[in-house]
Formats: sequence, C-alpha cells, structure tokens
Amino acid sequence: MSEPLAYRMRPQTIEEFVGQKHLLGKDGLLSKSLSGKPTSLLLWGPPGTGKTTLAHLIGKATSRQTIVINAVTTGIPDLKKLLAQADHPVLFVDEIHRWSKSQQDFLLPFVESGEVLLVGSTTENPYYEVIGPLLSRLRVLRLEPLSDEDIKEILKKAIIDPKGLGEFTIEMPEEVMDFVAQVSAGDARSALNLLEDLFNLSVPVDGKYTLQIPSEDVLRRLPYDKTGDEHYQVISAFIKCIRGSDPDAAVYWLSRMLKSGEDPTFIARRLVILAAEDIGLADPWALLIAQSGFSAVEQIGIPECGLILSEVAVYLAQAPKSNSTARALWAAQETVEKTTPPVPIHLRNANFRGLKNLGWGRDYKYPHDHKSGFVKQEYLPKELLDSKFFEPTDIGFEKRIKERMESRGQVEKDDKNE
Repeated sequence: MSEPLAYRMRPQTIEEFVGQKHLLGKDGLLSKSLSGKPTSLLLWGPPGTGKTTLAHLIGKATSRQTIVINAVTTGIPDLKKLLAQADHPVLFVDEIHRWSKSQQDFLLPFVESGEVLLVGSTTENPYYEVIGPLLSRLRVLRLEPLSDEDIKEILKKAIIDPKGLGEFTIEMPEEVMDFVAQVSAGDARSALNLLEDLFNLSVPVDGKYTLQIPSEDVLRRLPYDKTGDEHYQVISAFIKCIRGSDPDAAVYWLSRMLKSGEDPTFIARRLVILAAEDIGLADPWALLIAQSGFSAVEQIGIPECGLILSEVAVYLAQAPKSNSTARALWAAQETVEKTTPPVPIHLRNANFRGLKNLGWGRDYKYPHDHKSGFVKQEYLPKELLDSKFFEPTDIGFEKRIKERMESRGQVEKDDKNE
C-alpha cells in the first residue's frame, strides 16, 4: 500500500475513534455535534489527537458535504470558488491560526448565517491567534494528548487490521509497545509512523516480523514532529521552571528540546517574551541579555547555539522576578476596552496653525524647565485620574524605581518597608 499507515488507519466511524472521552461522552459537546445537533467548532490541541478525523465524522453525521482545506495553501479566491459550489457544507480549516485577520474576517458572515458549519483546528492558543469576532461564534474544544493506553490500543488495531499491517504476521513485545507509547507522547500519528518505521526496519524470520526497540543511532534518524507534544508540553515546562527560578530544570528541559530537534530560534523567542513578562524591571538587563541571545542564536546556528541558550536560560532563571509591567499593560488594555476619553487639551499637539488659539498645549508644563527634570501634572484623561496601572514591587532594580516614584509622590510610601 502506498499510503502511510497513519492515513490508512484513520477512523471512519465514531466507534473506531480512540481518546477524547471528555468530549465524546454522553453529554460531551462533540457527542451532540455527532448526534445531529451541529455547531461551529474550534478544535484546539496538539497534533495526532484526532482533529481532522473528528471534522470528517461531523460532516458524515450531518450528511453535509465536507470541504477540507489547509490555511497555509488556501487563500480567499480559492475558498470563494469552493463555497460557491457547495450547499451548506462543513468547512474544515486546518491550521486556521495561519490565516490573516482579513482572511478570518471573510468567514464571519458565512458562519453567522449558518451557511457554513465551520470546524477549525489549531495547535496554537486560539485566544491569541484567532480574531475575537470569529472566536465568539465558535465553541472552543480542547483536545488532550492521548494516554499511553489509548496509543497501545491504536497500535494493536493497526497490527491486525487489514487496512493496516494485518496481512503480515507481526509480534510486538510489550516493552516495544511501551516504548512507542512513551516516545510518541500522546500523538497517534507519531505512534503509527514509528510503528511503520519499526516494521520496515525488521527482517522476517519464517514469515514473522518481530519488532524491536531501535538503537539510539536509528532513533535519531527517525522523523521528529516538532509541532507535536514534545514541542507543545516541554516548552510549557521550560517556561514555568524559569519563572519558578530553577536553573537546573531549565537546562534539563532545554537539553530535551534540543535533542528532539526543536527550532532553537523558537526557544530563544520565548525567552525574550519571558524576560519582559516575568522579570521585567526587577532586572532590566534580562531583556537585553535575552534579545542578545536571540540574535546570537540566529547567527551561530546548531549545535553551538545551545551554549548561548543555556547561558540565557540560567541567567533568566536566577534573575529576580516581577510581572508588574505586564500587569500594568493588561490592566491598561482592560481599561481601553471599556473607555477611550479624548486626549486632555494640555497634552495635545499644537504645532499646527490655529490650534494654539483653541488652547491646545497651552497649559502643558515642560519637565526640562524644572531643576529636577520632573514636574507634577496630570497625564491621564480626567475620567481616569484615579487609575493605577503600574505598581512597582520591592524586588531587584524595581525597588529603586519604586523609591523614585515615592519621592515624586507617584506612589504611596509603604511604611512597613521603611
């Protein structure tokens, strides 16, 4: 058979589907969609958890034509043609997070009117990658990595199923099955690909194929899906241990990612974000070091860039932590969502003819005209004068910033710390 084993073993009925019991139980949202009560969905989870399969099964259950597209290769002109030829289809958009805002906007009227039953899939956090108006019209369902027992069940089926390897006599010892379940880390596609690789590497004896755990050398040559669970879960552990100030754990998870073939620039990019979000002004050098590390990783490349990532990760792990600047941004963004008063007159740009006659900029106090370089005046709209977004801590360099703001009366003195 020319098709990959994972493709041949794709479930054709819900009874054949393995995993996601929290969604496919009696009262699960997917169960309702598959029982004839469809709704537009966004399936969010790591690769190999059944997103594409579930989209096809929803299409079968609703007796609608299913259009399957990939957001990377399909643009709006192609999509217009496909929708013009279909009547109320199920539209499955794989990697929907890859579409631009305008492309996602295009789907809105179709989804809102019910003309299209949209099933999108993404491995990325949809609350960051999918536009709000479209997200509000979808039910977001979180798919979890399959358990080891789920993976073993899939492997056993593939060995005996005529669509899989059923035409051969195969023995797969329990320790080999445990090994495949462990390294595939909840990804059914990865597990089936590895099973197929092990079968192709085995030599039949008296017509029987006995599968074995591959050597380290062979395992390194096997394909690695760096968008799979190794990418999805380990980066989470890596970030959390640095946030928790554990340099030993940081180096361990970093080594695990590099050994698995993770993109080092992806790791470096996440370190830059962490430096700004979780360290901030407690150590202003952290962001500079992380950004410098990112540039160096791009220039040096594999494998030496691991040395740079290790240095940055250890520095960030031992740095003092504060997310006060992140909290300030989040609080300000929340306020902007609620109200956007006009710019106060004394802060407006009066460099245009006639605007000074309107009073624009007239009462503005220029800080450099004052000896300290600071002058007390209001910089927020009057409706927001009591708002406090940035609240410095007593951690690291941020303590000096707090003391400076206290001396100016910008924050209240904390008598307990005197």
